[in-house]
Amino acid sequence: MILSGIMSYFTEEQLKELLEQFRSLGPLPGILLTFMKSFVPPLPTIVIVGVNAAVYGLWLGFLYSWIGMVSGCVVTYYIVRRFSSHPYLVRWSRKPKVQKGMEWVRRNGFNYVFLFSIFPVGPFVIINVVAGLARMRARSYIIALLFGKGIMVFSVSFVGHDVGAYVENPFRLLYVALFIAASFVLSRKAETWFARRSGAADTDTGGTREAG
Repeated sequence: MILSGIMSYFTEEQLKELLEQFRSLGPLPGILLTFMKSFVPPLPTIVIVGVNAAVYGLWLGFLYSWIGMVSGCVVTYYIVRRFSSHPYLVRWSRKPKVQKGMEWVRRNGFNYVFLFSIFPVGPFVIINVVAGLARMRARSYIIALLFGKGIMVFSVSFVGHDVGAYVENPFRLLYVALFIAASFVLSRKAETWFARRSGAADTDTGGTREAG
């Protein structure tokens, strides 16, 4: 009941009113709203990111949302890594589905984080927790997160800053689709480059470098 009451407050109109009310605080309200998403999964990502773009403008709204979401994910990841030996997390990590996810992360960590990060809806908290439990290399995690969240946040912000224009001309969504496709290709090239460099570094150090 309490959660449903809180969620009912996060409507487009209420959020716009909230951000306008605290506009004097600069980017802090917009960043905090998206930061909270990593700790309160039911929060509506599309609504929050779209409202940020509508209130602050496309570029500032995108920047604030991106900073907030990435920061929240990274904090979650490091908290889980720090307390991965806690009995509760140990029991949770033994579940078959979690074990499969952790194994997939160990083999395809960059793809796992990146692909799930580009969707505006999804199990964000689980992704961060599994990456932390699997002790995914921090640098790979952050780079994949920056790319994935960047694509998702910009796409939603691009539409959210002027929703009326897309209602009148839905074909404008084609630009969003092309942007996502181009970003995906570029991110895969970046992943290949990063994997090559990491592989070379591991070879130079005998493959004994500690993760993270």
